[in-house]
Amino acid sequence: MKRRDFIRILPYSLLLAGGFTPKRAETSQAQEKSRATQQFVFAQLKYRGGDWNPHPLAVTPLMEELMQRTSVEAALSRHEVSLTERDLFSYPFLYMTGKYDFEPFTQEELDILRRFLSYGGFLLADDALGQPGYGFDRSLRREVKRLFPEKEFRRLPSGHAALRSYYLLRRVGGMRLVHSYLEGIYVGNATPVIYCHNDLSGAWERDQLGNWLNPCAPGGEEQRRDAFHLGINLILYAMTENYKEDLIHVPFIRRRLSR
Repeated sequence: MKRRDFIRILPYSLLLAGGFTPKRAETSQAQEKSRATQQFVFAQLKYRGGDWNPHPLAVTPLMEELMQRTSVEAALSRHEVSLTERDLFSYPFLYMTGKYDFEPFTQEELDILRRFLSYGGFLLADDALGQPGYGFDRSLRREVKRLFPEKEFRRLPSGHAALRSYYLLRRVGGMRLVHSYLEGIYVGNATPVIYCHNDLSGAWERDQLGNWLNPCAPGGEEQRRDAFHLGINLILYAMTENYKEDLIHVPFIRRRLSR
């Protein structure tokens, strides 16, 4: 299923399947569909416990870079959403970050998130602490194991589509370099969950005066650039079905691949 179809069709039908009773909206359903399809919206997951929002100024710089570098129109501010909010299924891209241990999801939340990921949604998890086996990393692995008991995180190969969807990436950036690779959960031919350990949003974050809030170590500004490139790639990866052929940038990608 294409992510366009995910935005257009699933919000209503899947909520009914999940037992929700939609309230009467202030705007018409057609208006909501039009708004959703006109712009990319960076949706960030709110959860209980831990620290779901360690870098509150990170999204706008990434959206500005996304629009400057690609033809994607994006909302500059993020949309905060919890797993039980009815508009979760309006957004094919869901970002989850944090530093500390967080509370387990309820069974209802697990069922909703599994449905979201199984019907074309994408989750980018980003460890802002950078200590494997502790805090956010420990809690995330616990919840993903509850989501997909038969699955394990696997290292993404260098030729994975997420690393080639716009930029041809050879490095994984972030505020720090914990791992030189990404991890993912594979479901059939898709990778609906991708996990970065390097605190991407820490590298994206800039204050209202345009100053970077966090140094990137050990690679400095080149490492920050890699973090922005990875963020753009993952957004484009989440927006398409086959992650390359459906993009309007495909002639550009093919020229680069032929070099």
